[in-house]
Amino acid sequence: MSFAAPASTFFSRLLRPFSTSSPIHSLNPELQARNMSSTEQATVAAGCFWGVEHLFRKTFGNGKGLLDAKVGYSGGNTSSPSYRAVCGGDTGHAEALQMTFDPSVVTYRQLLEFFYRMHDATALNRQGPDVGTQYRSVIFTHGDEQQKIAKDITDKVSKEWFKKPVSTQVVPAGQWWDAEDYHQLYLNKNPSGYECPAHFVRNFPPLSE
Repeated sequence: MSFAAPASTFFSRLLRPFSTSSPIHSLNPELQARNMSSTEQATVAAGCFWGVEHLFRKTFGNGKGLLDAKVGYSGGNTSSPSYRAVCGGDTGHAEALQMTFDPSVVTYRQLLEFFYRMHDATALNRQGPDVGTQYRSVIFTHGDEQQKIAKDITDKVSKEWFKKPVSTQVVPAGQWWDAEDYHQLYLNKNPSGYECPAHFVRNFPPLSE
């Protein structure tokens, strides 16, 4: 895999212990007792998953609809991928975020609009200095309704916000693999850790109905 990042960025991302444990990381301790039929899942990829997780938690956590979030790997062709393997660019997986949310508090459409605000959806297989297919922009949909909403939102942001085609793929969700434990809540544990410069909330106008 080729990186456009300086050596310091490369080492900050790769030279860490490669832990293999993958626990659940719940935002809400009541999640396990909740009626799961009242919740939905959303899975997206938008570059380095540390920043994606951090921005979604910051925006939708603490009672704003996001109940659970974990980073991991999706969209690839290998089983039980490791971070080292995914960084090699040969597994086909994207660094991704999987969320459990309460649709009575935040809608899937709102989550996707934020997804398009918080990264550069026009960049192909990269975000900022992070280059490779593992950093591609993807919406992994769970069911026909999500697929319909995702395609509608993608078409609108392309025309109304970016004024050109976006690189984002909209594909059915496949097998999910939790990332290693040290990746979960990484920027909460390491406030001065690496953050992709492409991850910030853009000030776009409301989309048309």
